[in-house]
Amino acid sequence: MNFEKALNLFFPIKCGVCGKIGLPICNKCEEIIKKHEINLTNKELFNTNIEIKKIFIYKYDDIIRDLLINYKFNDYSYLADTFAYLIKNNKKMFGILKSYDIIIPVPLHKKRLLERGYNQTELIAKKLGIKMETNCLIKIKNIKPQSTKNAEERKKDIKNTYILKNEEKIKGKKVLLFDDIYTTGSTANECIKTIIKATNKIGFLSIAKD
Repeated sequence: MNFEKALNLFFPIKCGVCGKIGLPICNKCEEIIKKHEINLTNKELFNTNIEIKKIFIYKYDDIIRDLLINYKFNDYSYLADTFAYLIKNNKKMFGILKSYDIIIPVPLHKKRLLERGYNQTELIAKKLGIKMETNCLIKIKNIKPQSTKNAEERKKDIKNTYILKNEEKIKGKKVLLFDDIYTTGSTANECIKTIIKATNKIGFLSIAKD
């Protein structure tokens, strides 16, 4: 018996919503979650001549909001399996994923990473079947949680928060940035501005749009 089978024996895969054993999301709960899909892709011009795709799967409300809050703040790390399963089972989104060479999860500052114990976007990204890079986009400022701030405050706080390292790993590649929640777009825009030095083929995928 290999390690993965042994792990599943003692910690069986279960639905992240109702707890039913078998799959990361059962058919009944998946149908409920599908009602919150928006499957939205926005194309924007960046620096006047570079097209950026911003891609959103769900609306940030009800069950999606509850799942993401539990995942990020209540130590429900097993929900990474649920979100990855939902993304890969979404034909449109999985097709978009496969059109990129590299996925970069939006990073946490090292202090925040130690406090939480895991980067929630990285846990999902590594299960999506695309080459993942975690040592290119680096967060150097440990800014305070943004949930209580308005758009202008977020934009000011996030400025110069990220740096690009190991540029050669993504140079000329089609890169997909990945985050959990898109609110004002400040994080997305700052990440894009940081890696655009290495590539002009960029997408930004978020699980939910507020």
